[in-house]
Amino acid sequence: MQPTSAPDYRPLIRQAFAEMEKVVVGQRALVSRLLIGVFTGGHILLEGVPGLAKTLTVSTLAQVLHLHFQRVQFTPDLLPSDLVGTMIYNQNQSVFEVKKGPIFANLVLADEINRSPAKVQSALLEAMQEGQVTIGETTYILDRPFLVLATQNPVEQEGTYPLPEAQVDRFMLKVHVDYLKKADELEVMRRMANLGFKGDVQAVLTKEDIFGIRDQINQVTISDTLEKYLIELVFATRRPADYDLPEFAQAVQFGASPRASIALHRAARAVAYLDGRDYVLPEDIKDVAQDVLNHRILMTYEAEADGVKTQDLIEGILRKVPIS
Repeated sequence: MQPTSAPDYRPLIRQAFAEMEKVVVGQRALVSRLLIGVFTGGHILLEGVPGLAKTLTVSTLAQVLHLHFQRVQFTPDLLPSDLVGTMIYNQNQSVFEVKKGPIFANLVLADEINRSPAKVQSALLEAMQEGQVTIGETTYILDRPFLVLATQNPVEQEGTYPLPEAQVDRFMLKVHVDYLKKADELEVMRRMANLGFKGDVQAVLTKEDIFGIRDQINQVTISDTLEKYLIELVFATRRPADYDLPEFAQAVQFGASPRASIALHRAARAVAYLDGRDYVLPEDIKDVAQDVLNHRILMTYEAEADGVKTQDLIEGILRKVPIS
């Protein structure tokens, strides 16, 4: 796949999957999405009911990638300074000093992000978009790689707040985490029933490896035809009636933003890379279309009341939009 002079990271990536499976059972697709985020610099939003090992998966990933990890439990009384940091007064030296918050890490797990009001959620925006934060009058550059991996419970649950659209759009992928299969849940039960189970994992990738993988993903080619197909998919979310989807014509309030086109392009190349190819296939785009688009489409109130889901629209778009 790569020139002989370039490092072959595929054995390390396979080993990373193997290390993750020592702890996380039946979530290979989720692990793949998390690695796509790490390798492309894209933040990821994980949605699912409690108890599906979302937090465990992210913390284990940080160990496997040997990255500085911080977890923040979002609660209704969390303050922006609890996340970013603040200025504190040093009485001994009679000066103000910066106390950095947990945002200063490589992987930041924003656990149950939608249990805090919008003011706290907005504190993430500068960090997510610019890779920097401002405390007082000073701007601090965050260490690279920097990713926010956020978990949220379904918005129907008590005590949750819908995330602002501007913040949601900054997540490259929104991944729905579902219940395990019976065999996988049986294995989880047997492992966790053992009170001595630790699931120790080894770090197999370094920061330098991650940046090397990013460089190689940038070399994955995507044809002009597939780039135009990708754009048609995004435009179809804005005007579905123009793409032979009249049943959704009145259902969409806002379609996917231009960030969706960028994210779909990056994610498709990452999928191809993880599959051992240096070129993108249509299946790579379709594979990540749901996760890239589902949180960027805002349905009308009437459509939501009628049970129309963004997943149905995206499935219709993938069926109707041709590759030409």
